[in-house]
Amino acid sequence: MFAVIRTGGKQYRVAPNDIIEIERIAGEPGDIIELGEVLLLGGGEGGPKAGSPAVAGALVAAELVEQKRGDKIIVFKKKRRKNYRRKNGHRQALTLLRITEILTDGKKPSKTKAAPRPEPEKAEKKSAEVKAEKPAKTEKKAAVAPKPRAKPAAAKAKAKAPAPKTPKPKKK
Repeated sequence: MFAVIRTGGKQYRVAPNDIIEIERIAGEPGDIIELGEVLLLGGGEGGPKAGSPAVAGALVAAELVEQKRGDKIIVFKKKRRKNYRRKNGHRQALTLLRITEILTDGKKPSKTKAAPRPEPEKAEKKSAEVKAEKPAKTEKKAAVAPKPRAKPAAAKAKAKAPAPKTPKPKKK
């Protein structure tokens, strides 16, 4: 089953488990978003069902995956021979959604909020091991005398042998 929805002034064809990028809508990652403006339902019984303008009782449920910003675009304006140039950059605010369900007949989404993803346990164990391996600050390290720096080979050659001077020819 698929649906055509409208959000942010644009239309999107969606199916369950699709990931779409839409203009920013309010919410936190893991929230369930209900998109109620379904323009067309298809792939079900009886062929496609178009609304005027929306299909009555249809709803698309989606999980908010991430809030992010799009790529930067450059807006450059110029009027020739008038010394007029303006340069601006723009990054669009976006929301990443995973479509979970396409509902009809006024049904509601099955879950109100997705369960938060647990942090991996491996990272916690590694950080505890690293802390245990570090020496305590109270231990004193043996004092080591700093090594003298070696001069580069080119500097040594110049220092040892001065350049021979060539005698100037005498004028007659």
